[in-house]
Amino acid sequence: MEYTVQKLGQIAGISTRTLRYYDEIEILKPARINSSGYRIYGQVEVDILQQILFYRELGMSLESIKDIVHAESFDKAKALSEHRVKLLCKREQLDLLICNIDKTIAVNEGRINMTDIEKFNGFKQKLVDDNEKKYGSEIRKKYGDEALVKSNNKVKGMSKEQIGETERLNALIMETLAQAFKTGDPAGELAQRAADLHQKWLCLYWDSYTKQAHAGLAQMYVDDERFTAYYDEKQPGTAAFLRDAILVYTGVEK
Repeated sequence: MEYTVQKLGQIAGISTRTLRYYDEIEILKPARINSSGYRIYGQVEVDILQQILFYRELGMSLESIKDIVHAESFDKAKALSEHRVKLLCKREQLDLLICNIDKTIAVNEGRINMTDIEKFNGFKQKLVDDNEKKYGSEIRKKYGDEALVKSNNKVKGMSKEQIGETERLNALIMETLAQAFKTGDPAGELAQRAADLHQKWLCLYWDSYTKQAHAGLAQMYVDDERFTAYYDEKQPGTAAFLRDAILVYTGVEK
C-alpha cells in the first residue's frame, strides 16, 4: 500500500512538516514523487518510519537514528527485539513509580508503613534506565554486558544517602573542574583534585575500579559527542581537559 505525506502523517500520528523535514535531512525519503509532485511512501518507508519513531521514543537523536537505520548491517528483527526489551524496562520503571505513589498514599492514610529504601526504589530504577538510554550501547561495547549489569545492580541497591552522595560529588566535580580549567594545567593541583573526585564518584557506580577503565572512560568523554556536549556546555574544551587530567591521575598514556 502507498501513502501520501498527509495520509502517512495521519496514520503515524506525526505532522506532514515532520515528514518533509525527514526527507530534507535524508533520514526518510519517499519511494517516489508522482506526476502531481506529491511524495509517495511505500511499505519500506512505513517500516523505516516505525523504527525512527521507536528510537525517538527511546530518546535518541535523529543523527544517530539515521546512522542506525541506514547502515548496511541494520537488522530490523533484532532492532524490534531490542526495542521491546527497552520498552519493557521503561514500563517496569513506570510500574515502580506508580507502586511507590500508591504506597505513599497508603502511608499518609495510616494504612501501611514504608521503609526509606522503598521510597526511592522507583527513582533508582529511573537512574538506571536513563543511563541505559543515553550511554548503554557505548558502555556495553567498551566494557561488556556484565560490567553494565553489575553497575545497574549497584545503583538499584543504593541507599538514600548514597544517592545523595552521587549528586554531591557530581556537583563538586563540575565546580572543581571549572576552576581547574582556568589554570590550563591538567597536572595541576585543582585538576588532580577533580580527577580524584571523579574516581570517587565512579566507585559509587562501578562494581570494581581500575586505572585503565577510568582512563578509557575519560577518552570516551572526548570521543562521544554526547559526553563532550555535557562537559563542554559552559566551557568548550572541558571534556578534553578532564580526560588529560584523568590520564595524569591514572598514569595511563594517550
